[in-house]
Amino acid sequence: MAEERAAPPAPVIRTVGVDGMLVSFGSRLSEPANRAALAFRAALAAESWDGVEEVSTSLVSAYVRFDLRHLDHAGLRARLESLLAQRDWYAAALPGQRRLWRIPAVFGTELAPQLPQAAAAAGMTEAEAVASLSAARVRVQTIGFAPGQPYLGELPEAWDIPRQSQLTTRIPEGALAVAIRQLVLFSVATPTGWMHAGQTAVRLFRPDAEEPFLLRPGDEVQFNAITPEELQGLRRDPLGGARAEDLS
Repeated sequence: MAEERAAPPAPVIRTVGVDGMLVSFGSRLSEPANRAALAFRAALAAESWDGVEEVSTSLVSAYVRFDLRHLDHAGLRARLESLLAQRDWYAAALPGQRRLWRIPAVFGTELAPQLPQAAAAAGMTEAEAVASLSAARVRVQTIGFAPGQPYLGELPEAWDIPRQSQLTTRIPEGALAVAIRQLVLFSVATPTGWMHAGQTAVRLFRPDAEEPFLLRPGDEVQFNAITPEELQGLRRDPLGGARAEDLS
């Protein structure tokens, strides 16, 4: 008999500060919890409740910021509970207007020097690691830490590798780093404990653009392997060679 999968936890509503509420679909990242957070956030936006000023998501939660002049805590909680009861959010369809992004990346070389370390941690050769990472089609699970910066996952189980115990002093903009079955595509240069396995030319944060963040939660991304010489040529492209197709 096939092993039965454990039922997902019941969503939890928490108060956040004076004017916020958080609806959490799990205590740790999973595909169903992330799917539920994305779908519930889209439903909240579609409701357009008077007094709701912001809706956003983290990896497994949807956040609501509201105006106390139009909504009180009890009233908003009742509305959230009613919306939660309408469907199984863990099995809900992902939001519309999603895109599949194909982004060129150099794996390894001096541009991404921690590929050997990451491959060894995953029990792979460098060639196997490149094949695995470039074959993976990952979801933008959330945007966070820096403007426009996506957390992407989940990768195959072999990539459930730890972050480093010490920080890398600087990882450049466009770096692709791996740990804990996720990829992070860095929108700014920063210290990090994630392993720098790939390098892109993509600009994720464009403050002067009509839509400043290139990627949206729910988008999917696949990285195709290129050479350092090809990457250098793509630096003249405003999107760094990234191309999107509609998934809606």
